[in-house]
Amino acid sequence: MTLDELATTIAARAAADPDTSWTARLLAKGPEKCAEKFGEEAVEAIIEAVKGDKSGLTSEAADVLFHLLVMLQSRDVALSDVMTELARRQGTSGLAEKASRPKG
Repeated sequence: MTLDELATTIAARAAADPDTSWTARLLAKGPEKCAEKFGEEAVEAIIEAVKGDKSGLTSEAADVLFHLLVMLQSRDVALSDVMTELARRQGTSGLAEKASRPKG
């Protein structure tokens, strides 16, 4: 499954019954809960990376990607917009890109 396919599935499940879909249930709780869940999954991935557990990190990374897409869906941010931003940054030094961001 590609990230595009997963994002499409998440968008479709946004209209599903929260009693039958984890994605719909999470989205029904609002963007703040979606962001909280993404943060939890990111921390779990960090723990697996620090432990050096490749299998654990693989599993948690999948959770991170899923919950990132759910969080984006909760705020009506399209994956294609994120990909466009990544494409815009391509070929730019990471240090230069970071320095160009507004301070604050």
